[in-house]
Amino acid sequence: MKIRILPEASRDLELGGDFYESRSPGLGRYFNNCMMADIESLRIYTGIHQKDRGLYRMLGKRFPFAIYYDVKEGDVEIYAVLDCRQDPSKISGRLL
Repeated sequence: MKIRILPEASRDLELGGDFYESRSPGLGRYFNNCMMADIESLRIYTGIHQKDRGLYRMLGKRFPFAIYYDVKEGDVEIYAVLDCRQDPSKISGRLL
């Protein structure tokens, strides 16, 4: 099984890392490491998460972010990695 992080999701990870790095040096790297560990866990847990707006949504273990993904031909495609603290209509707009 391959895990593909689409460009939009890569940008989300970059923005999240930048946000946390601006709060405390090293925290951005920790954020990225944690989120990548969560993404890697999809090799085991793909498809067990509840669907939201047509995509599976896995909540991050250490940060208030959700990973939105789908399964296509046995592979995982990550569409977005979004901060759960934002306005839900902004999340909906991003995913539709």
